[in-house]
Amino acid sequence: MTGPEEVERPVGELGYTEAADELDRIVAELDRGVVDVDVLEERLCRAVEIVEELDRRIRSTRERVERILPRLEGLGGTDAG
Repeated sequence: MTGPEEVERPVGELGYTEAADELDRIVAELDRGVVDVDVLEERLCRAVEIVEELDRRIRSTRERVERILPRLEGLGGTDAG
C-alpha cells in the first residue's frame, strides 16, 4: 500500500511486471487483513483496474503474435532434415 505522500501512478503508465508486482502486494495485503476498512474499496478498485489492464495487454500481445507466426511459417524453415 502506498503511503500518504506517495501518489499511485496510473495503471496504464506501469510496466507489466511493475503492475503485476503491485497486484501481488494488494492481494497479500488483503489476505493478511492489513487493509483498513476505510481504504478497502480503493484497494479493490485498484486491483480490478490492474487486472483489466494486464488482461488487455495479454490479449493485445496474443493478437500480435498470431499475426507474426504465419510470417515465420512462410520462411520455409520448418523442414526437419
